[in-house]
Amino acid sequence: MASIRLPPTPESYSGDGGNDRKEVSHVMLDDTIHSNTTETSTAGNGSWKHAAFHVATTIATPAAYAPLPFAVASLGWPLGVISLVGATLTTWYSSNLIASLWKWDGKKHTTYRHLAYSIYGSWGYWSIAFFQQVASLGNNIAIQIAAGSCLKAVYKYYHEDGSLTLQHFIIFFGIFELVLSQLPNIHSLRWLNAVCTFSTIGFAGTTIGVTIYNGKKIDRGTVSHSLQGSSSSKMFKAFNGLGVIAFSFGDAMLPEIQSTIREPVKKTMYKGIAAAYTIILLSYWQLAFLGYWAFGTGVQPFIVASLSTPKWTIVMANLFAVIQISGCFQIYCRPTYAYFEEITASSKKMSRLPFQNHLLRLVYTTVYMGLITLVAAALPFFGDFVSICGAIGFTPLDFVFPVLAHLKAGKMPKHSSLIVILNILIATWFSAVAVMGCIGAVKFITDDVRTYKFFHDM
Repeated sequence: MASIRLPPTPESYSGDGGNDRKEVSHVMLDDTIHSNTTETSTAGNGSWKHAAFHVATTIATPAAYAPLPFAVASLGWPLGVISLVGATLTTWYSSNLIASLWKWDGKKHTTYRHLAYSIYGSWGYWSIAFFQQVASLGNNIAIQIAAGSCLKAVYKYYHEDGSLTLQHFIIFFGIFELVLSQLPNIHSLRWLNAVCTFSTIGFAGTTIGVTIYNGKKIDRGTVSHSLQGSSSSKMFKAFNGLGVIAFSFGDAMLPEIQSTIREPVKKTMYKGIAAAYTIILLSYWQLAFLGYWAFGTGVQPFIVASLSTPKWTIVMANLFAVIQISGCFQIYCRPTYAYFEEITASSKKMSRLPFQNHLLRLVYTTVYMGLITLVAAALPFFGDFVSICGAIGFTPLDFVFPVLAHLKAGKMPKHSSLIVILNILIATWFSAVAVMGCIGAVKFITDDVRTYKFFHDM
C-alpha cells in the first residue's frame, strides 16, 4: 500500500515558517488534499435547504430512528425519555459548535479530518479518520441489513412462499449502491437526498400512524413496560440501548456537508441544521415513545417488524425506508472513498486521463461494496451493529469531539465558565456512554453468533 502522509499544515499555505513541516506536507500530496484546508477556496453552491436535506438524510434515516422504541424499551420509561431528550439537545448543540468552527483560524476546513488537524494536529487527524471509518463502515453494514430486510418484507407480501432470502436482497441493494457510488461527490447527491428527506417524513408519518393503529388493536393488558430479567441482563440491555440512541443521532459528515454550502456559510448551515432537527424532533420522539407504548418490551429492534396490519401501509413504510437508506448509505461511504482518493492522489506520478479516473473509482467502490455486502449478509444482526457503531463511531464524533474542539480552539465567549463546565460534563458523560454501549453491543453480538449460523435468513 502506498504510504500516506499527513494533510498540509496551516503554515504550508500561508507561506511562512515551518520549513520541515512544509516539506512533509507537499510530498506525495496533490490539489485534492490542498483544497481541504485553504485560505482561497470558495464556498459551495448549496442553500440552507440543501444543507437540511443532507443533514436530515444523514441523521434521520429509518434505520436510525426505527430502533428507538427498542432502545427506550431497553432503558424503561424514565431513563429512556431522559436519554433520548438529552441526546437530541446535545447533538443539536454540538452540530452548531462544529458549524461555528468553519474558518475558525481564517482557513476553510472542508473535511472533519482536516478540521481536527487544524485544532489538534496529526493526533486529531488520525483519531477522526479512525472514528469516521468505524462510523461509516458500521453504519453502512447496519443500514444495508435494514434495507435488505425491508425489501424482503415487500417481496414476502406479494410472494409469501417465495424462495429468495434476506441475503439475496442485501446483494441487490449492494449492486444498486455500487451504481450510485459512481457519482463524484456529496453535492451531486442533492436531488437524491431531497427525495430521501421526503421519504423520511413519509416513513415517519406512516410508521407512527400504523403504530398507533396497532397499539389500539392490541389487548393493552398483554403489553408490559417493565424491564425483564436479572440485574446483569437489565444492565447489558441498558448499555445496548444507550449505544442505539447514540447511533440514531450519528452524523460524521458535518464539515463535508458544510463545504457544499454557499456564503454566508455559517448562517446558512445554522439554518439548515435547525430545519433538519425540526424533522428529527417530530419523527424521533413520536416514534420512540409511541412504539414503546404500543408494544412494550416486546418491540422489535426495527419497529416495522412489530407491525401487523394493515399490510399495504407496512409495504409503503418499507419502501419509504429503502428509498431513504439509499441516500444515507451514499453520504456515509464518502469518507472511505475520499481516503482511497487520497491514497491514489498521493502516489500518482502524472495526471490520469478521465476514463482512468472512472475506472479506478469503479475498482475501489466495487471492493468497498463487496466487503460491506459480505459482512451484512454473513452477520445480519441489525440491532447489534447499530449499537456498536453508535458507541465506537458516532459517540466520539458527535458528542465528545465537538465540545472539546470548541474549547481547544479558544472560541468560548468571555465569562463562559458555565459553558466550559457544561462542555466538560458532556464530553465526560458521553465518553462513558461509548464504553457502556460498546460493552452491551459486544455482549449481544457474542450471544447472536452463538445462536445463529453465518448467513442466517433472519
